[in-house]
Amino acid sequence: MKSKVVEVTKYIDSFPEDVALKLNELRELILKIIPVDAIECISYGMPAYKWNGILVYFAGYKKHIGFYPTPEAIIAFKNKLTSYPFSKGAIQFPLDKDLPVDLITEIVLHRINQNKK
Repeated sequence: MKSKVVEVTKYIDSFPEDVALKLNELRELILKIIPVDAIECISYGMPAYKWNGILVYFAGYKKHIGFYPTPEAIIAFKNKLTSYPFSKGAIQFPLDKDLPVDLITEIVLHRINQNKK
């Protein structure tokens, strides 16, 4: 897994400092939540976390962080996403606002529970 971690670090380090800070914050949060045997990797060109299948992806952009928790999770949390632009598979967290730690935690835990099945 060490080389996979290096790839994610390189991905994050390729962004300007403000974006990289948010990406690192999101990464650290996800790593605290996921099972210890989950895998951190690059998939579809983005950091991804796998445990019994995909859990979540994230990506950096000029003005936001893209968070991709699968379409099912978007549907499940639709009522809690009204403060953020979102689509059927993505949520945008603006760089000029704090990451919604509690919401992200709920979504990642939801995805873990989904993948237990």
